[in-house]
Amino acid sequence: MTPTDTATALPARQTLPAEERHATELAFLAAQDTGPRPPGWRLTPRAVITFVCGSGGEPLALAERHDTLPDKLVITPKFVGERALVERCVVTLAGERGLLLVGEPGTAKSMLSELLSAAVSGTSALTVQGTAGTTEDALRYGWNYALLLAQGPTPTALVDSPVLAAMRAGRVARVEEITRCLPEVQDALVSILSDRRMSVPELAGTDDAQVAAAPGFTVIATANLRDRGVSEMSAALKRRFNFETVHPIADVDAETALVRRQAVAAVERAGAAFGVDDAVLDVLVTVFRDLRAGRSAEGWDVERPGTGMSTAEAVQVAVSLGVAAAYLPGADSLDLVPGHLLGVVRKDDPADHARLLGYWDGPVRRRAEDGSALWRRLWDLRENLR
Repeated sequence: MTPTDTATALPARQTLPAEERHATELAFLAAQDTGPRPPGWRLTPRAVITFVCGSGGEPLALAERHDTLPDKLVITPKFVGERALVERCVVTLAGERGLLLVGEPGTAKSMLSELLSAAVSGTSALTVQGTAGTTEDALRYGWNYALLLAQGPTPTALVDSPVLAAMRAGRVARVEEITRCLPEVQDALVSILSDRRMSVPELAGTDDAQVAAAPGFTVIATANLRDRGVSEMSAALKRRFNFETVHPIADVDAETALVRRQAVAAVERAGAAFGVDDAVLDVLVTVFRDLRAGRSAEGWDVERPGTGMSTAEAVQVAVSLGVAAAYLPGADSLDLVPGHLLGVVRKDDPADHARLLGYWDGPVRRRAEDGSALWRRLWDLRENLR
């Protein structure tokens, strides 16, 4: 059975993890690049970078024919950002050092973490979601209490956390939103990343009292700069990570293409064709970029809203426009833009409503006065913001 057959044979799901969604590409790269690999890695570092960034539109070729893989394959780009950033991330992981991806909300930190884990380890499933309620057990281990009561503390009663499972298998563990965890929970990682082993005091005196990390184990964590969560990381924990900042997409064309690509896929999953005009998407992305940067493309000052005007939010608005166009006959996509924008900016600060009105009275009005018919229509929709 080929990797693609494996993925399609599974029950229908809204989304697939990266290792299943891109199973053919991962298998192809493993066969195509036979260079040296760090211990425990499924792909070479060079192949990991190619998997994340793509092959530049050029097909890669296998040196020998393979029964279940194509002879040539174009590797699609999956992360829109600096290749140098991805290269630094891969080098960090190859050195078995912790990697912390930081940045504004919606800059694809989690997606990059998932892609790197899938390419390096073959799985992105060893994940801990950080919240204010996350306990130390989520990073260390727990117990099957029925077995614990029946047998006492034994290896069979031990329940591995995703981190402990990654240590045993020599894989990458992911910790999402690490700064939302309490300090004592975060610091459970300090000794793990320093000593590369985990102590189990309840099993003292046995061979299972310590679990040593297998080659290839490391941790990728993410944290938002805007929402720092419950607490800051300790200095001791920060020293165990290499920090990499994931910035918003710099190129407007690349961002627009990404918004369209992800919106099309989401609307198709909803059972419809994507029917939003390219010009409306251009307007949508321009508004998000202006408000995010605090400055329009023409150089006019814009008051930034308190909420993050991320690419991820732009995708969600584009999806809403696409679903409305497909399932609500007569709905005009541009007419719906102001209402959806208002829904985005109202999330954090009520004063952002006034900032959005200020944007309409500034760049939107000036573009309308410059003769753009589309921006003129958008200006006429100002009343929809009240």
